[in-house]
Amino acid sequence: MPDTIEVTTLDNGLTIITERMERVETISFGAYVSIGTRDETAENNGVSHFLEHMAFKGTERRSASRIAEEIENVGGYINAYTARETTAYYVKLLKEDLALGVDIIGDILTHSTFLDAEIERERGVILQEIGQANDTPDDIIFDQFQERAFPEQPMGRPTLGTEQLVSDMTRETLMGYMREHYTTHNITIAAAGNLHHQQVVDLVKEHFRDLPMHQTPRPRGATYAGGDLRTTRELDQAHLVMGFPSVSYHHPDHYAVMILSTLLGGGMSSRLFQEIRERRGLVYSVYSFASPFSDSGLFGLYAGTGEAETAELVPVMIDELKRLQDGLTEEELSRARAQLKSSLLMSLESTGSRCEQLARQIQIHGRPVPVTETVGKIDAVTEEDILRVAREIFAGTPTFTAIGPVKNMPTMDDITARLAA
Repeated sequence: MPDTIEVTTLDNGLTIITERMERVETISFGAYVSIGTRDETAENNGVSHFLEHMAFKGTERRSASRIAEEIENVGGYINAYTARETTAYYVKLLKEDLALGVDIIGDILTHSTFLDAEIERERGVILQEIGQANDTPDDIIFDQFQERAFPEQPMGRPTLGTEQLVSDMTRETLMGYMREHYTTHNITIAAAGNLHHQQVVDLVKEHFRDLPMHQTPRPRGATYAGGDLRTTRELDQAHLVMGFPSVSYHHPDHYAVMILSTLLGGGMSSRLFQEIRERRGLVYSVYSFASPFSDSGLFGLYAGTGEAETAELVPVMIDELKRLQDGLTEEELSRARAQLKSSLLMSLESTGSRCEQLARQIQIHGRPVPVTETVGKIDAVTEEDILRVAREIFAGTPTFTAIGPVKNMPTMDDITARLAA
């Protein structure tokens, strides 16, 4: 482990990881909660995201406006996000304002008041967000893909929740969920920038001392099913996602899958972009993605196209999946490796990105992962590894979702037969 990275686990179970970056003038600090949509029930779906929205709406010592003013008075930035397995709360400030940032994040995680008026105000904001997502087909298509891949289970539910569930969410539900899940064993504190580790530890001890310490049950395992979901809408474009079951963060093939996604549809030089957009002009946007989770994963392809092109597009996408399994060039593999490594190394220049990476490494691997180790694993992926994981993934049961003018798209039976041919 580099001597710039230090880890401390407090007696109450809270883990703190920092990285000193002496050549910057800022510090990013965050509390990363290993709780998200997959920890919810069918009855409280959306509560993680609702909690994230309520984080900045007032504490016992600060009003909502005061939180914003204190951060912006020193030129800082504060935000949060919710994902399927994580909820994060973070700030970025000048190095001399670290104490304020730790104080505010600790305050909102331990002393939020959840005033009824603020809950009602934020309920309206979230309902607007759900409405906006439903009006954005290239956004909502991914929720539909996730739901069809993991039906009737937490991993398949939308992060935002539903309009009905958000409308019915009570103060007791929000506070109870926070008390149950926001514990020292579920939170990792991370900081990166021009800092001293012991100062961060001392501040965290002071401002996070009221976190609950109990253990919580692990979330239900994800069970992939796959299937077909098409929604006809009067749109100029059809949006589709086709995908397959893939591997978790912990799987030995994780980096092979990431390279596979990069060379298949990770940029302008990728096979999907070159064949489908550049040579055939079938789409404006096409790409592939790998979504690893703690116990499973998804591999998918997205495309947006006009109604006249839908019949040709899907078969061409499948043909590219099959053609890749026949072999690839050393140039392709080298380029994909370079793209992944450059993305990793460029992110190290940002205190915010580095802060998040450190927290995720603790949550996923239980330790900081040296950059040299990650680069070594990327370089170790061979052509045979890529071809093997491609054959394994694309032999899986497909998930197909589409929104818009979808009547000309091949049927699920046609898609399955073409994949198996």
